[in-house]
Amino acid sequence: MGKKKELTILGNSIWKLFFYFIVYSFFGYIIETIYGIVTTGRFESRQSFLYGPFLGIYGIAGVILIIFIKYFNKNNFTIFTAGFLIGSLTEYVISYITDIFLHTQWWDYSDKILNINGRICLLYSVFWGLLTVFLVKVINPRIDKIYEKIINKFSKFSIKICLTLLITFLAIDCSLTAYAQEKFIIRMVIENDINVENLEEYKKEYERTYNNKITSDVINRFWNNKKMIKTFPNIKIEDIEGNIIYLNSLLPEIQPYYIKIFDKN
Repeated sequence: MGKKKELTILGNSIWKLFFYFIVYSFFGYIIETIYGIVTTGRFESRQSFLYGPFLGIYGIAGVILIIFIKYFNKNNFTIFTAGFLIGSLTEYVISYITDIFLHTQWWDYSDKILNINGRICLLYSVFWGLLTVFLVKVINPRIDKIYEKIINKFSKFSIKICLTLLITFLAIDCSLTAYAQEKFIIRMVIENDINVENLEEYKKEYERTYNNKITSDVINRFWNNKKMIKTFPNIKIEDIEGNIIYLNSLLPEIQPYYIKIFDKN
């Protein structure tokens, strides 16, 4: 009986792609946390999920880039171009999905020059291009060496178990995050009389949720206002007139960051 063929995507092992996703989601969290400290003077949450230091957009972009970069890996310019385009497209799609399904905005580049619907802009597209060159030339070769050491030291079965557990955790975390954010936004809209599109649907969902004692108790215990603002300090929504409302501005009694390191002004 021959060996069972391993699942691959364009020649890349699915298990190695899982590994990349976890690693680059963590790296993304580190990058954004440092960026937040430098630009705001505060250590605040930059994670994309409720639990764990992960920023999924970097993991997704990293995996997509690694899958397709072999078609562009001719020189630094082609790598930069691939990163510029793939990173921007990934950022736009994720922003669109969160807007449509969660009715929120994780970022807004409307005040940046050459932006498209506030979802992507030239500055951060250039950042994606530069980051991709650094990824391909410096970071990913080292990550590959680490992965090789891991698979040489541990059995494939144990590695697959660990990766499966981590990916399962992230999938559950993502689902809980979507649920908690939806309920948080509905709560903020109704309790602060914010006029948004489909307001009647918000009212109905608010009543269904908070008239159920078990559901409301779980939300109030695990995903109350403080937890949501601390975890997603920059979460925002748009009202029917196009005004952007930061939800932390509706809860001034809650400090939206963990540590103030220095005064930005």
